[in-house]
Amino acid sequence: MRIVCLVENTSGKESCAPAHGLSLYVETARHRLLMDTGPSDLLIGNAQAAGVDLKTVDTAVISHGHYDHAGGLPAFAALNPSAIVYLRAGADGDFYSGREADGSIHYIGVPPAVRHLPRAVWVTEDALEIDGELTLFGGVSGRKYWPQANRLLSRRVDGRFLQDDFSHEQCLLVREGKKTALFSGCAHNGVLNILERCLEIMGKAPDTVVSGFHMMKKTGEYTPEEWAVIDDTARQLQKWPTVFYTCHCTGLPAYERMREILGDQVKYLSCGEEITLL
Repeated sequence: MRIVCLVENTSGKESCAPAHGLSLYVETARHRLLMDTGPSDLLIGNAQAAGVDLKTVDTAVISHGHYDHAGGLPAFAALNPSAIVYLRAGADGDFYSGREADGSIHYIGVPPAVRHLPRAVWVTEDALEIDGELTLFGGVSGRKYWPQANRLLSRRVDGRFLQDDFSHEQCLLVREGKKTALFSGCAHNGVLNILERCLEIMGKAPDTVVSGFHMMKKTGEYTPEEWAVIDDTARQLQKWPTVFYTCHCTGLPAYERMREILGDQVKYLSCGEEITLL
């Protein structure tokens, strides 16, 4: 299994430009996959620089309904109109992010054109097996070590701003040979809750997880409560027989803190970098 990071906040390859967002290319014996598309058409140039031909992609998955994961979808669909695009029902909702300093909010939902993609599949099942290699799942209801940064995210319903429950989030399981990789864009539902849901579906832990952990602090210092959630999450992840590649919304301070606990069990994945799972 080949995994190439096409868009991420930090650059790991001079020819690939970073941006706040995430896009991953996954290549298996049967599939050429795209997990998220980043915030814009940046993924197209970065894919060329990384030696990835997006026209060969047969399946795209959007992890949740935020622009930094789906903003590049219209550009990708124009380049490759034959790829099937899986989105979770509700991912086209009216989503917003708040700011701690002044209380202002701004729209972070997907581009309106996403609603009209002819090859879009809006997933309603809690688990959908696409084929023997690919399974999508949502329905994560646990709130164990829920990321504290979620408190700034809302959905507007009938003119009211409500706490986002992230029911529009979905994860992708990719099996090849004896290896299983779990992909999640931001793990808004909490990486530990997602792992437990994965265990219910597969009956075993994934070998590899590639995901942001949504621990980034954009303004101010981390509170003791926020550090406690980060530390406790890392200690719980230690118990899993899994290697974690994190990125994007985890934030470098949180990553470094988790690495103090997890060591080589956690690694950072930057734009342009590549993983091979054998």
